[in-house]
Amino acid sequence: MLREHSGWVALGTVLLVVILALGIAGWAGMRVRSSGGAHRGRRWGRRPHRNDFRPEGTVSETPTRRAAIIVNPTKFDDVSAVRKQITEQSARHGWAEPLFILTTERDPGTGQAKQALAKGVDLVCPLGGDGTVRAVAEAMVGEETPMGLLPGGTGNLLARNLDLPVDDLDDALRVALTGQNKRVDVGRLTMDVSGEDQSPAEHVFLVMAGLGFDAAIMADAPEKLKAKVGPAAYVVSGTRNLRGPQFKVRVKVEDHEEFSRRARTVVIGNCGKLLGGLVLMPEAEIDDGQLDMVVLSPKGVVGWAAVAARIASRKRKGHQIVDHYTTPSVRVRSDRPQEVQVDGDTLGKARAIAAEVVPGALVVRVGSLD
Repeated sequence: MLREHSGWVALGTVLLVVILALGIAGWAGMRVRSSGGAHRGRRWGRRPHRNDFRPEGTVSETPTRRAAIIVNPTKFDDVSAVRKQITEQSARHGWAEPLFILTTERDPGTGQAKQALAKGVDLVCPLGGDGTVRAVAEAMVGEETPMGLLPGGTGNLLARNLDLPVDDLDDALRVALTGQNKRVDVGRLTMDVSGEDQSPAEHVFLVMAGLGFDAAIMADAPEKLKAKVGPAAYVVSGTRNLRGPQFKVRVKVEDHEEFSRRARTVVIGNCGKLLGGLVLMPEAEIDDGQLDMVVLSPKGVVGWAAVAARIASRKRKGHQIVDHYTTPSVRVRSDRPQEVQVDGDTLGKARAIAAEVVPGALVVRVGSLD
């Protein structure tokens, strides 16, 4: 009887961890390493773009208004068909033929977005996975030109957090071309490999950055298995990393004393929704001028079951192994190197990370303003 009960606990735990692993790492199947770092020293509070508050569905008063489409060609079997579809839809909405620029392995979107901005386009639309969106955003932070989100991956987490269409390209393009502008926050992460670097690497993130388990399951997923089964490979990696040891972190949250925790993962979020309706950070808002952080400290398989149940309940406070904080900036130092990820892009191991919010730094096209 005890053995049977233990079996059901193990099975239930594996299923819960599968959900958690897919939720945290489901978008990593589209990961593309971004070049360049976050922007520093810019003035973020600029004059609103002339299209702010334009009613949804209104055709542009200038028929030559033009969008740039930054396409990750690895996401489509027939790029020419996608190009034709977007061109036809643009004409129907009174826009000129778009400027199409393909990403490359060396430059997954940042350089292409800069090229589009230099040509004076009115809208820049990344068409790829979350890695492509993040790479394009590297160039868009601090600019007045809006970014339109077109679904090209299976995650599309920024679009999901903004309640934008993720299943229909025509619907997403309609919002991008005729919607309204919304200013959203951006996270800026510095990654210190040694813990003593005077000039740590900098990265932008739009959804979440993580240190520990969540980054490890992305980094450890076998390449051959990913090619065969896609995101399910992360379940295999998650299960393999499930019994890994905790590590000690020292955390400094703004306006609070530094504290220590033993943890399996630390996730810093600009917004809180993952795949499958999973909400990792219930109070996270993409335009509140804050970052949310969760420290997960499970011990063993049973501990992970408690974590998954706690996250499913969407309760924020009162549990020692799921600890939430809201802050404009945070520093995390680990007692040994841990894997790091930003929006599903794995960056390697580091001893320390720091993150800060840049309020209203990115203009995104949405269907309506609340």
